[in-house]
Amino acid sequence: MSIQTIGVIGAGQMGNGIAHVFAQAGFDVRMQDISEAFAAKGVATIDKNLQRGVDKGKMSAEEKAATLARIRTTTKLEDLAACDIVIEAATEKWEVKKQIFETLDAVCKPGAILASNTSSISITKLAAVTKRPEAFIGMHFMNPVPVMQLIEVIRGLATGDATFDAVMELSKKLGKTPIACNDFPGFVSNRVLLPMINEAIYALYEGVATVESIDGIMKLGMNHPMGPLTLADFIGLDTCLFILNVLHEGLGDPKYRPCPLLIKYVDAGWLGKKSGRGFYDYAKA
Repeated sequence: MSIQTIGVIGAGQMGNGIAHVFAQAGFDVRMQDISEAFAAKGVATIDKNLQRGVDKGKMSAEEKAATLARIRTTTKLEDLAACDIVIEAATEKWEVKKQIFETLDAVCKPGAILASNTSSISITKLAAVTKRPEAFIGMHFMNPVPVMQLIEVIRGLATGDATFDAVMELSKKLGKTPIACNDFPGFVSNRVLLPMINEAIYALYEGVATVESIDGIMKLGMNHPMGPLTLADFIGLDTCLFILNVLHEGLGDPKYRPCPLLIKYVDAGWLGKKSGRGFYDYAKA
C-alpha cells in the first residue's frame, strides 16, 4: 500500500505535531481545522519548532522551508478526499470524532486508511461508524510529537492485516518506533500512566505532601523527566479526567475512580498549563 499524501484533522498541539513530523519526513500534508485562524496558528507553531532545529544546526533553512511548503491547510474535510491516510487529532469527545469519521468515510477515496490519535476512545467503536472498519486503526502519538519516539498502534476488532502492516511501516518512515496493542480502555500508555497521576493527586488531596514534594520525589526517586502533577498540567486536567472516566466506566474497577480534587480543579476551570492554572500557577511563571 503506497502512502504519499497525509490528512491531519486538527491543528492544535497534537495535530500540528503530527503534520510537522510527516512533512519533515517528505510527505505531502493537508492539515484541517474548523477555522483558518486555528490552522494558521498550527502552522506558526510548526514554523517555530522547525526554527529551533535550524538554530541548533539540526536542519538547514532550506530544509525548513521545504518542510513548510509540504503543508497545506483547509477548513473543509472534503479537501482531504485524495489523501491516502487521514489521522484525526480533534478534541477528545465522542460526538465530535463520530461526526468527523462519518464525513471522512463518505468523502475519502476507496482504500484510504482512517486513523485516530485518540488517547482513550475505543478504536472499534469509532471504526463502526464507518463502512471501512478493516481500514481503521489507532495511531496514538506521544506529546510533544516531534520529540517523542513512540507511536502506540491500536488494532480495532475489525482492523485488517494490510492496514496494520501499512501503518507500522509508515510509522517507521517517520523515524518513530511503533508498538502494537489491542483495543481496550486506555490502551497501554494511559492505562498505566493515568492511575499513577491519579494516585499523585490523591496524595496531594490527603495531605501526604505538597505539589513540589510529590513531583520532586517521583523525579528523583523514579528518574522521571517530570513529576506526575507537572505532567497532568501539561496533558490538561480535563483530558486526565476524561481518560480516567473512560477507564472507570470501561473496566468497572474502582481503582480508576478520579480523585475528587481533580474533579474540583476541572470544575473550577483550572485545566493546567493551557488555562494558566492547574497544580501550578503559570501566570507567575
